[in-house]
Amino acid sequence: MARILIMFKTPKDIAAFDKRYFEAHVPLAKKIPGLIKYEISRGPITTPNGASDIHLVAILHFKDLTAIQSALASPEGQAALADRLSFAPEGSVEILRFDSHEL
Repeated sequence: MARILIMFKTPKDIAAFDKRYFEAHVPLAKKIPGLIKYEISRGPITTPNGASDIHLVAILHFKDLTAIQSALASPEGQAALADRLSFAPEGSVEILRFDSHEL
């Protein structure tokens, strides 16, 4: 299994961000081919030392890293990436891709 981990920093207008994210972006992202599971965690998101500047974490599950590459290259993947930039520009989000293995 491979995953994309997306960490959104706390926006200036949380209500507007949440409305845009859940009403427009999530339905668009759920159309990405190869997506197995889409999960989110939102506030409060903390570190071992206390508060963090992260408002929402999304984890998208795919079969493997090749599936992620194909998914993001698809028209649906490109649409989701472009949409994300419209409400969470560079610098307000961190995106990680990784393989995960059970031990």
